[in-house]
Amino acid sequence: MEFDIAVLAGDGIGPEVIAEAVKVLKAVGENYGHIFHLRQGLIGGIAIDTLGTALSEETVNMCKQCDAILLGALGGPKWDDPKAKVHPEDGLLDIRKKCKLFANLRPVKVLPMLSNSTNLKPEVIRGVDLIVIRELTGGLYYGQPKKQWRNSEGRQGVDTMAYSEAEIERIVRVGFELARTRAKKLTSVDKANVLQSSRLWRQIATEISADYPDVELEHMLVDACAMRFIQHPTEFDVLVTENTFGDILTDEASMLAGSMGMLPSASLAGIPKGRAFGLYEPIHGSAPRRAGQNLANPIATISSVAMMLRYSFELDVEAQAIENAVIAVLEEDYRTYDIMAEGKIKVGTREMGDLIAQRIKCQ
Repeated sequence: MEFDIAVLAGDGIGPEVIAEAVKVLKAVGENYGHIFHLRQGLIGGIAIDTLGTALSEETVNMCKQCDAILLGALGGPKWDDPKAKVHPEDGLLDIRKKCKLFANLRPVKVLPMLSNSTNLKPEVIRGVDLIVIRELTGGLYYGQPKKQWRNSEGRQGVDTMAYSEAEIERIVRVGFELARTRAKKLTSVDKANVLQSSRLWRQIATEISADYPDVELEHMLVDACAMRFIQHPTEFDVLVTENTFGDILTDEASMLAGSMGMLPSASLAGIPKGRAFGLYEPIHGSAPRRAGQNLANPIATISSVAMMLRYSFELDVEAQAIENAVIAVLEEDYRTYDIMAEGKIKVGTREMGDLIAQRIKCQ
């Protein structure tokens, strides 16, 4: 089979982790007889430097013509000036909106061999296997008005958290549909005690639950959820929440798995059934201080490729092969710096990619 993939390496460690993901993708192609056509594009800081914009229309059109998008990471101190007219992250927000990628899936699974690689007690995190569904094209990141101004009282700033019924319904349905394929439990996270948008969210989630009598719905305030992630993370299975809450909670949840370098994500244009168009990326940032040093953990990006194979290409066997290869390499005690522990074998970005690709070729 043949597939077209838009590859947007981005900034910082983005090109390094993307290179290892592509290495693994090519190993899958060779082992299983698939051809992956890679089409390169610019996004983020490098796009600002080269094109004067964080995301060009040409890149957007290229992405829309492909079967999926593979993204590295964006940003860095070079482009951090708050007075700048354009920022690298504008490209990320733009591509999500223009490609209608409203459903962000972020799985968090604690692998047994990494249960001692976090600051939490192993008995607390052992067995964690959850997925957060984050609404991706609404809320504070997109709501209007969004501006800064000055008046007689000084400088002012405003961001708007706005959600429509349609936006809430479609993401909550993604949550219910996914919950049906797992433990049939959905936790809807909001801040309904103080926010009107969250009160609407909770009302609509409750109404939609009538269509899913086989799924248990639980409502939880976001602050309580953050606490529960640390206290009793194994109580969760599928969670659904709005944009900002999902962004913050999944960064917190990455510490359950040992590092942000372990967490992949899929941003989809609909319910994950059939060949869903999607953008696949690690949840971590560009980590500019680690760039060019062969240090970054590529597993999150490699695991994002596995999600791409599963959700956009319907290649479940191949996706499982990547996941099995990652587990095999970790079971052989190889570690990048972020998940390093006493008695393990420290490797760099390229070496980790080589090891995982080799395991795929041996399957």
